Amino acid sequence: MPRLSLRRLWAMARKEWLHIRRDSRSLAMAFAVPAAMVLLFGYAITFDVRDIHTAVFDQSHTAQSRDLVDAFRSSGYFRVTRQLHDDGEIGPLLTRGAVRMVLVIPPDFAKHLAAAEPAPVQALVDGGDANTASIAISYAQAIATSYSATAVLKGRPLPVPIQVASRVWYNEDLKSSSMIVPGLMATIMMILSALLTALTIAREWERGTMEQLAATPVHRLEVILGKLLPYLGIGAVDIVVVAVLGGVVFAVPFRGNPFFLMATAMLFLTGALGMGMFISAATKSQFLATQLAMITTFLPATLLSGLMFDLSSMPKVLQIISLVVPARYFIAATRGIFLKGVGIEVLWGQALGMAVFAVVGLGLAVHAFRKQIA
Repeated sequence: MPRLSLRRLWAMARKEWLHIRRDSRSLAMAFAVPAAMVLLFGYAITFDVRDIHTAVFDQSHTAQSRDLVDAFRSSGYFRVTRQLHDDGEIGPLLTRGAVRMVLVIPPDFAKHLAAAEPAPVQALVDGGDANTASIAISYAQAIATSYSATAVLKGRPLPVPIQVASRVWYNEDLKSSSMIVPGLMATIMMILSALLTALTIAREWERGTMEQLAATPVHRLEVILGKLLPYLGIGAVDIVVVAVLGGVVFAVPFRGNPFFLMATAMLFLTGALGMGMFISAATKSQFLATQLAMITTFLPATLLSGLMFDLSSMPKVLQIISLVVPARYFIAATRGIFLKGVGIEVLWGQALGMAVFAVVGLGLAVHAFRKQIA
């Protein structure tokens, strides 16, 4: 193997940077798309459920039932929009989607409370959106439990045998954005890196410059690394932009070491850029390379990385497949760095996974490019 030359490597990197500068669309996509995607996904993807439209069918009409309704209303999770007077109104409201939940308070509600007996209350929930329905049920149970623990009737509190005091670590307010935005960093970088570099080598073939490049003494590894370096610099800037936007716009805490974040990001970006170049070298077509890059990056990085769905709750087969999805490791690393402030002592497994991804990505790119310039 010829000895690698830093001079030739720098010349290749400079040549690729000039291509990027002349292509205003690629340059705009490289810097503007990550910021736009963070803002769009950060606001659009949320698991926070608030202002659940609720109807109340109060058959008790007592101070106790009104206090219970006020507890639901003041929680911030439920918005009481209707007061019902007949149970025949319940079905049409849920069918039309006018409300997500109907709280039914029976006539003997206050009587049971006065006797310190269990007072059943019914919550009818629209299960069309299973996620919202399950969260609404959990909220309703928590509010009812809290109300029972603080209600005082006839001078004596209701018996509550067990009281649970909970405390949430790392994401105290349970904000979806604190979980989503660090994960988006991995997904966006994976998609963008593969898309940008998927065009590089294919562009050389379509423009007829590959033959000139093949005639030079530049080694195939120098070609790959030279084309990769400018995009690695762009990716580093994008990482900083995403992190700053997450902190400023979405108030995502950053408790870890920024240098460790950048080191893991460089490993991840190297692998993603290498995969893009492998696709570009294998297809020799910008159109095919773009389509293939989207299929191989967007779906796995969104569905099998743990960004939105807990991997442990997936079928075993999908859990095994997710082990080869590199975004899985970077998402775990970014959440650990941002929210928990942990370092290599905890995230060494994720760092190792991304290092393997970087080696594999570069190796595939060099292997695919070898036959074309040999």
